Amino acid sequence: MRNDIRICDKCKHTKVKTTLSKLAAIAPGTEVKVGCKSYCGPCQRYAFIFINGRYVTGATEDEAIEKAKKYVKK
Repeated sequence: MRNDIRICDKCKHTKVKTTLSKLAAIAPGTEVKVGCKSYCGPCQRYAFIFINGRYVTGATEDEAIEKAKKYVKK
């Protein structure tokens, strides 16, 4: 199954380079789309990942990735 994963390159709580590598580890072969998600309110307070129709937030990049793992389609 194909995963739809998106992250914001403007988010103050994540680093695109490290987030991409961590997401590649949990969802191999998935193309992660990078760009503004118009989620600016929460984006200023939390790290977030849009994965398969859901916004997953966390206090840190690692926390958001950990929460996103349960939504990865295998």
